[in-house]
Amino acid sequence: EVRLMESGGGSVQAGGSLRLSCTASEIYYTEYCMAWFRQAPGKEREGVAYMEYSGSTTYADSVKGRFTVSNNNAKNTLYLQMNSLKSEDTGTNLCTADRWVCAGQDRRHWGKGTLVTISS
Repeated sequence: EVRLMESGGGSVQAGGSLRLSCTASEIYYTEYCMAWFRQAPGKEREGVAYMEYSGSTTYADSVKGRFTVSNNNAKNTLYLQMNSLKSEDTGTNLCTADRWVCAGQDRRHWGKGTLVTISS
């Protein structure tokens, strides 16, 4: 059974940085499309960063140039490095994986999320 567990969230001031981690069981990254989504208070869940089977990455316009998604296969971990954080980055960040779906939100496996709070 695939299990995803996020960590690394916290409270930082605007302009600061955080690195989120998503530890996965039963996943080989070359066989899954991975992504980070964000659920902000009062807003719809949105995709933030995506990594496909090949390792290619794409980002939401709102985080381009500030966020970087990467993985460490040896540690079964997906990362999201977040720099130059803004108040609008506040929200619960969720890690997701799917063997076939690489776009949109209809993905099979989700973690419970880790909360990021940015203060101005």
